[in-house]
Amino acid sequence: MRKLRMGMVGGGPGSLIGDTHRKAAELDGMIELVCGAFSSDPDKSKMFGAELGIDDKRAYENYNKMIEKEFSLPLEERMDFLSIVTPNYLHFEPAKIGLEHGFHVICDKPLTMDSDQANELMDLVEKTGLQFAITYTYTGYPMVKEARELVKTGVLGAVRKVIVDYSQGWLYSNIENSGHKQASWRVDPAKSGKGGSLGDIGTHAFNLAEYISGLQITEVCAEVSSFVENRQLDDDCNILIRLENGAKGILSASQICVGEENALTIRVYGDKAGLEWRQMEPDSLILKFPDQANKVLRAGQENLSEISLNHSRLPPGHPEGVIEAFANIYRNYALSLAAKIEGKSSHFDLFDFPTINDGLRGMFFIEKSVESGGSNQKWIRV
Repeated sequence: MRKLRMGMVGGGPGSLIGDTHRKAAELDGMIELVCGAFSSDPDKSKMFGAELGIDDKRAYENYNKMIEKEFSLPLEERMDFLSIVTPNYLHFEPAKIGLEHGFHVICDKPLTMDSDQANELMDLVEKTGLQFAITYTYTGYPMVKEARELVKTGVLGAVRKVIVDYSQGWLYSNIENSGHKQASWRVDPAKSGKGGSLGDIGTHAFNLAEYISGLQITEVCAEVSSFVENRQLDDDCNILIRLENGAKGILSASQICVGEENALTIRVYGDKAGLEWRQMEPDSLILKFPDQANKVLRAGQENLSEISLNHSRLPPGHPEGVIEAFANIYRNYALSLAAKIEGKSSHFDLFDFPTINDGLRGMFFIEKSVESGGSNQKWIRV
């Protein structure tokens, strides 16, 4: 197939996530960046486009001009899809305008600022039939795919308990007051939305719990806290969860755990076995039994499921990390989009990616957790 043409909103100078998205999108040679509105500063957008080797005419001053101009180009030249890598408050409008102009979209999480905006995008996707993905990165890891398959095929039996913890330490102090770019917008309700740690990393934990267990979280009972003085949004949350089959669980997300880096861990227990996966040791998956020694499954081993092996690029013992997990989402999105463009069916069961429905559920999770955290009626239905 030809390379798919990508346009990018955001991701300019100093953007960590923009650079990550570009590397991931280009890793498999299926996508090329052809245009972008990389900064709210028109001059910076032009200059950064030049650094990336983008044609000067396609390094745009803002995303409105980019979408309108790209729409006016012939089909064989215009971008195929839009990648949105901005802070949260700039997700909705470019996604909406892009969909209205017939462009497919892939967007960083959380989907929008609130569930009303998310529902509006959902309606547009259903109306237009366009493809929309959200980058819940950790679903792209091979051993997360394997964990999901183990649950789906009954190795664990009926799921009883899910424990997911996402701990970071980088916001343990008020670094936002010293001009830290990544911190300042994340703790600002006008730019981040209702959730601080809830929106930034809590949605990842929520999505991972639902993805691996194959079950939707139906109710939450949340304690939502802000430990750093004068911080308006939460930096720590502890949530009891109920799942649709009657299983129970615990979800915690914190950015004030001093010394922690990116410690995302999930444990799932059924009535036959349990499993454990840690993001900082992503190539290993621990399978636990009541009557035999634990098994450590390793990425790339021949005895793994087809879906897991489809997401490993290298032989066992060659570590793959977050770029590759991101790349799996972009690759799968590209495979599905290419099939759609050519009028063919895609193999979503083998090459899946988080969709707008996952993004919408993430917004419900944020809002209901915040509601529960401020309520005496603790159990809130998601």
